[in-house]
Amino acid sequence: MPAILAEGLAKHFSPDIKAVDGIALDVPEGQIFGFLGANGSGKTTTVRMLTTLLRPTAGRAEVLGLDVTHHAGEVRSRIGVALQEAGLDDIQTGRELLALSARLYRVAPSEIAERVAQLLRIVDLEDAADRRLKTYSGGMQRRLDLAAALVHRPSVVFLDEPTTGLDPISRDSIWRYVAELNRSEGVTFFLTTQYLEEADRLCHDVAIMDYGRIVAQGSPEELKASIGTDVVSLRIEGGADELARAEQAVRRFEGIEDVRVVDDGVICYVREGSSAIAKLVLLLDEASLRAKEVTLARPSLDDVFLKKTGHHLEADEAAAAADATGRARGRRP
Repeated sequence: MPAILAEGLAKHFSPDIKAVDGIALDVPEGQIFGFLGANGSGKTTTVRMLTTLLRPTAGRAEVLGLDVTHHAGEVRSRIGVALQEAGLDDIQTGRELLALSARLYRVAPSEIAERVAQLLRIVDLEDAADRRLKTYSGGMQRRLDLAAALVHRPSVVFLDEPTTGLDPISRDSIWRYVAELNRSEGVTFFLTTQYLEEADRLCHDVAIMDYGRIVAQGSPEELKASIGTDVVSLRIEGGADELARAEQAVRRFEGIEDVRVVDDGVICYVREGSSAIAKLVLLLDEASLRAKEVTLARPSLDDVFLKKTGHHLEADEAAAAADATGRARGRRP
């Protein structure tokens, strides 16, 4: 029995707004499963359906063999959930919050103190356990939120972008805790993320979500190998006209398998990239174009994302961050 199963799962908010449009999932027990996609791709909506917070428009989903619509209460008692915004009470201490979570999940009173102490050790918050949460940093709050999701020893834990907005050290800490809990306790994690490194480093399998649909799925290595080419990136001097001419020029190369124009460059998917570089640069020269920079790399998850969706996830992240910063500045007096 898979830990998480979905068939034809959909959520339509209107005929024109199809947040999730008929996806299939089969996540084995004991796996860290990554759900990779840009903001608005349908990741959070999927998590809300799988965790019984949102009723599907169509299709079905099961968690631990229980239908999320017909057995919602049982599903909730067996899973842990940490959503994007940690719902923490600033006046509580870390120890108090975990103890309250344990009581709400009906952990035996005789076990609560030991379980809370264990979780505080796991997420490295023993020294801050009796401080009020308003004194916690963002990374500390996310670690405490993860501990709260684990207090009743769930078999499946849903983490919705758990490291968004964290500094690299805090992000690395969350990754370390998730990997250790999966390894030592066999917890199944369903992890939504925008971070390619997070998916590559942590996940056994990854699904790429774009506009409500899954466009690729497999292990990170399988997805990268599926491209079957090297990646040559050519940054071009000039503007949109020069980029269009550069795309036409490199398409004349016989070994080209795909070409994408992204930002100020042309990305070429070719076999034996090291021998192709000179020929590609020559084709640009024949078109009176100059490459400012040429790089050769093996395919990454970002290359998989680009090939499957037509846009870079890393560019989407940067745009979203800039937009959030702009909104924050706009709120200042």
